Amino acid sequence: MQLGLVGLGRMGGNMRQRLRRAGHEVVGYDRNPEVSDVAGLAELAGKLGSPRVVWVMVPAEHTSAAIDEVAAVLGEGDIIIDGGNSRFSDDAPRAQRLAERGIGYLDVGVSGGVWGLEAGYALMVGGADADVERCMPIFEALKPAGEFGFVHAGPVGAGHYAKMVHNGIEYGIMHAYAEGYELLTASGLVTDVPGVVRSWREGTVIKSWLLDLLDRALAEDPTLAGLRGYADDTGEGRWTVEEAIRLAVPMNVIAAALFARFGSRQDDSPAMKAVAALRAQFGGHAVRKG
Repeated sequence: MQLGLVGLGRMGGNMRQRLRRAGHEVVGYDRNPEVSDVAGLAELAGKLGSPRVVWVMVPAEHTSAAIDEVAAVLGEGDIIIDGGNSRFSDDAPRAQRLAERGIGYLDVGVSGGVWGLEAGYALMVGGADADVERCMPIFEALKPAGEFGFVHAGPVGAGHYAKMVHNGIEYGIMHAYAEGYELLTASGLVTDVPGVVRSWREGTVIKSWLLDLLDRALAEDPTLAGLRGYADDTGEGRWTVEEAIRLAVPMNVIAAALFARFGSRQDDSPAMKAVAALRAQFGGHAVRKG
């Protein structure tokens, strides 16, 4: 089938390539003319036969504006897919606005990163049954081979909700590996920390793709000396914890992993300064001066 694809960055560009390999016709647009197939959205829409499907794959902060621009060149019977990491609560109002113009809407949580071109992308889809069914050839081409890697998670918003929880879990798993790595390096007993991590990749209950990536990083830099211990968050971890608070769901691990990322951005923690001051006050413990 045909597909318009808006946003040809690290993931969008690889998605275009994977879809074309599967025999689909993809018309891509990006603000970077060096990678774009067309000069603008009007030209993109003109190259697609009706009814049209356009997938928007841009950073979350630009998604709403991009969808409005795409909707302006589409019409009744067309479908817009948001494959970015949008907040799930934005989906229902967006779908309603598009429905008033006769345009369908699907929200798709996409996981796979820069590896998706070869390995495939895990897709978590929210939206109406008929719209999902119409877009299944695209989803089949993007997902990994086999029975896993795709779910129609529910109505509009369910796809991004599932991806939000997925990313929250990712925070927790990553931080567990990170803590284990730090303890190994601090032990003074384990002399081959990268080797231990590598040994866990097969035959253990903690093997995973993330563990494979940690092994890859340690192979490139065994002590991670070239990296600064600073980690951003892109929003999904915060939203997951906010939902846990709203629904009174205990979320100790994911919340701790999120707060650890906040801590990584402080050169000299004000909270720990307060702890040091209190220890000095009640116990006379020595204080290190800044």
